Amino acid sequence: MKPDDPLLRILACPLDKGPLHLLPPEEDALLSGEALYNPRLRRRYPIVDGIPQLLPSSGEQVPEDEHERLLDRMSP
Repeated sequence: MKPDDPLLRILACPLDKGPLHLLPPEEDALLSGEALYNPRLRRRYPIVDGIPQLLPSSGEQVPEDEHERLLDRMSP
């Protein structure tokens, strides 16, 4: 998924229905690939084979220190 993908404008968090932010894969991270992130609820949803996994049970809670790091990555 690319940052300018029109799909990102319509995807929403399944819990609060708010917008999600694309997190590109990190080379040294524990993540296996791209993910969508909801900073309001501190939940990350994986993207598997280009398909966002947006079931509430697919999301994982992000700890405070990782949340701060992800916010830094999202800043322009």
